Amino acid sequence: MVTASDLVAMAAFAEGRHAQAFPSFGSERTGAPVVSYCRVSDEEIRTHEPVLEPDLIIVQDPTLLAIMDVFSGLKSDGYALVNSGKSADELGIGDVVARMPKGHVIGVPAADIARKHTGRTVPNAVLLGAAAALTGLYKMESVSSAIMQRFPGKVGEMNVAAAQEAFELVEHMKETAHA
Repeated sequence: MVTASDLVAMAAFAEGRHAQAFPSFGSERTGAPVVSYCRVSDEEIRTHEPVLEPDLIIVQDPTLLAIMDVFSGLKSDGYALVNSGKSADELGIGDVVARMPKGHVIGVPAADIARKHTGRTVPNAVLLGAAAALTGLYKMESVSSAIMQRFPGKVGEMNVAAAQEAFELVEHMKETAHA
């Protein structure tokens, strides 16, 4: 997620916006949950505090849903994206879906999409493509550019293809939800 938040910041810069990305590591042990923040604004950002009321939460590891409140502080009109093909009830987040606007909390099988395109289950680029479609906070073109800048060559191309598939999947989900 640290790389993912860096890529969002790069995408925001590409759109002429201000951004800062920074991780927060809990206990210093391997496998401990990692939180990474990205703040994006049209104006200069002067604060360096953790984001306490996010507009968007991306859950890369759905096993965290059972052990911590990952949705803490999420704005009432915010968005949540979970790396999973399971339903909200299967994930145990039906209450979160119920209190949020329709279509603001979704799951995307990001690890599966990543595996299909890259041969690895690293879902960060996939989730960024999905988040671009879900929120409209940044453009897919900016995500593609940031991925290619960070990972030039074949690795970047594979990740862009994975992010694009997720973007199109979420766009389709939004269309069918409103039909």
